[in-house]
Amino acid sequence: MERVILAEDLQLSRIIHGMMRLNEWNLSKEERLSFIKEVMEKEITTFDHADIYGGYQCEELFGEALGLDPSLRKNMEIITKCGIVLPSSNRPEHKSHHYNTSKKHIIQSVEQSLTNLKTDYIDLLLIHRPDPFMNPEDTAEAFDQLHNEGKVLHFGVSNFKRSQMKMLESYTAQPLVTNQIELNPYNLENFEDGTLDLSLEMQAPPMAWSPLAGGQLFEKEESKAERLRKALKQIGSEIGTDKMDEVIYSWLLSHPASIMPIVGSGKIERVDAAVAALKMKLTPHQWYVIYEASLGHEVP
Repeated sequence: MERVILAEDLQLSRIIHGMMRLNEWNLSKEERLSFIKEVMEKEITTFDHADIYGGYQCEELFGEALGLDPSLRKNMEIITKCGIVLPSSNRPEHKSHHYNTSKKHIIQSVEQSLTNLKTDYIDLLLIHRPDPFMNPEDTAEAFDQLHNEGKVLHFGVSNFKRSQMKMLESYTAQPLVTNQIELNPYNLENFEDGTLDLSLEMQAPPMAWSPLAGGQLFEKEESKAERLRKALKQIGSEIGTDKMDEVIYSWLLSHPASIMPIVGSGKIERVDAAVAALKMKLTPHQWYVIYEASLGHEVP
C-alpha cells in the first residue's frame, strides 16, 4: 500500500483505520486481535484513537487485543488524541464537557493512553479540538517533555482552522505534521476556507474523518444528497465500480494534498472498499463533477 511521509521517521498507511466505535463492535479480545491482523494484512498499519472514544474505553479495548500479540506493535503506527474532557462514569472526576490543553492535562492523558494501549510510545499525538482557553506556551511545553521522554514521537492537531494551526505551530519546537479534519463531498467547508490549503502550504498531509459523511450521502433525502448520488453513480460507471463508497474514497485519494481517509468500520468489506479505491484515479473533470454536485452549481 502507498505510504504517506509526514516526517523523516514517520510514514503512515494511506488508508487509516479508526477505532472510535470499537466498543460497539461486540468483539472478544481474541476477535479484536483477529480483526487488527486482518486489517494489517491489507497493509493498513495505522490506527487512529482518541482518549474519549467509547466513553474512554476504546483505547483499552485495543490494548487488550494488542497485549495478546505485542509483536504487532513494531509494525503499526498508533495515533491518539487528547484535549476534550467529557463527563463519564469512567472519569467521575470530570464535572463538565470542556477542553483542556494544559501541560498537566496533556501529560496525564498521554500517560493514561500509554497504559491503555499497552505501548511505551505514541507515534502521533493530536490535540483533538481547538481550545479557546489554550495557553500555547503550556501546550508546547507538554509536547517538548513528551518528546524528550520518548513517549510521543510526533505531534499534530485535529479540527483546527488555518489561523489556529498557524498560531500553535508558532509556539512549538515540535512541527505539527498533520491536521485531522472532516473531508467528504457532502461537506466542503475545509476545501473552501483555507484549511486544506494550509496542509499543502505546510506539506502536512491531512487525515479525513467522516469520509463518507456519516452515511448522509447514501441515506439523506434532500436535493444535495440526491445530486451527489447521481454524480457518484455517473463517475462510478466511468471508472468501473457500482459502489458509491469506492468513488467517494477515490475522490479524496485523487486530491493532491495526499489526504488519508479514516475508515471507522468494524466490517472488513467496508475496509476493502477504501483499499480498492487506491487503484482508481479521477480526472480533474470527474473530480469536479462531484464537487459541483455538492455546490449545486458550476464553479465560477
